[in-house]
Amino acid sequence: MKSSSKAEASFGMLLRQWRAVRRLSQLDLALEADISMRHVSWLETGRSHPSREMVARLAEALEIPLRERNPVLLAAGYAPVYRQTGLDSPDMDAARRAVDFFLEKQDPYPGLVVDRYWNILKENDGTRRFFSLFPVSEAVLPRNGMRFLFHPEGLRPFITNWENVAARLIQRVHREVAADPSDEKMKDFRDELLSYPAVPNRWRVQDLDGTSPPFLTLDYRRGSSTLRLFSALTTFGTAQDIGLQELRIESFFPADETTRAAFIP
Repeated sequence: MKSSSKAEASFGMLLRQWRAVRRLSQLDLALEADISMRHVSWLETGRSHPSREMVARLAEALEIPLRERNPVLLAAGYAPVYRQTGLDSPDMDAARRAVDFFLEKQDPYPGLVVDRYWNILKENDGTRRFFSLFPVSEAVLPRNGMRFLFHPEGLRPFITNWENVAARLIQRVHREVAADPSDEKMKDFRDELLSYPAVPNRWRVQDLDGTSPPFLTLDYRRGSSTLRLFSALTTFGTAQDIGLQELRIESFFPADETTRAAFIP
């Protein structure tokens, strides 16, 4: 389907924007997409119109998230193809069974399922038992994992290395913003986290030069004991649904024998 010149210009603008976000030259993108640099240039200026297959190839080369591929398709004059389905939908039955398997096998250790914005979609019994160990405000019960760690009335007072952990987490949010600058909701979420009391001003910018330790634990103080946990993230590698692509399973494991013993019934 041939698009209008306005749509072509819009596609070219989006192509340039995503190329800039990924810090690729026209030559870099041409090599990644296996097309000529002239063709990239003509697509960006509107002299050439992309086929649906070309849009898909360029989106893959630019690693454009599925949620942003629909606007790119529309700009090129094609109908959007990616939908966002809730985990409780019948179409997600197989994925839901896989998620439940992960959470059940993770017990007695905590396991969470979160979306792109760290909203908690599912949790296992280990998570509920762990959260019950800490008296937190009803206003910040764990509906959002990141907020639960940053809010002064959430888990924050119980994390002895909170500043180290939070500094790394806010950089993760900065990277999410940088990876998809069109996501205003993620920007608002970042700004909310930065607005909490005693959050250092230096966290307001992305640290492009900082180095992270190879391993970081979350150290929770409970009475005279310290529970040390680390986490691993699991994602669906071939997801073609927006919600499924953005879904993450976070599994927490004990980092020492004292913590491991605390989880044994």
